[in-house]
Amino acid sequence: MARTAVPGKKEHIITAAIATFAQKGYAGTRIADVAQAAGIGKGTIYEYFVSKEALFYATFEHLMTDTGRQMNAIAASFSGPASQRLAAMADAVIKAWLPNLDLYGLVLEFWSATSASPDRQRFKSAFQTGYAQLRREAAALIQEGVSNGEFTSAVAPQKIASALIGSWDALLLQAWLDPAFDPVSASKSHMAVVISGLRHLTASEES
Repeated sequence: MARTAVPGKKEHIITAAIATFAQKGYAGTRIADVAQAAGIGKGTIYEYFVSKEALFYATFEHLMTDTGRQMNAIAASFSGPASQRLAAMADAVIKAWLPNLDLYGLVLEFWSATSASPDRQRFKSAFQTGYAQLRREAAALIQEGVSNGEFTSAVAPQKIASALIGSWDALLLQAWLDPAFDPVSASKSHMAVVISGLRHLTASEES
């Protein structure tokens, strides 16, 4: 007879798995390593996850959900003009990841999984959902600025939002590769230029 799942134990296993995958990588991690990190028997993990790949996806899903939750909290705390809130959002996204840069290698493994894993469509769909949420929030702020006259009407909010998200990814990647790199300062300088452009962009320049 299968044992009854213990509330909280699944989350405990996922937390241990995140740390283990981040340290050893997907290929270098064994279920036994995760069990040791969690302080439980290997068989207990198989009560919750049928395979290492299933556990890997669960860690990915957990990180994506947690990031989305942080972004929702950040968005709810914004106040002031759209330009200030857009700058604050960029600042918050970078700062939210800085304490977790050791997990960036794991994020890259998740990226790899979108093309190499037999379960790649699940990974791809989750990435699409996460990026779509960030785009919606950034585009909504830009559209608000356009609607109230703070930004020029020549702006295409979705396009600008997509480009901003790409820049945040790139800044975090550089910070992961180079501990001396300051992504917060770089982001602030970049956002100052972006916001100035949003105020003065012409239709011909946007296209």
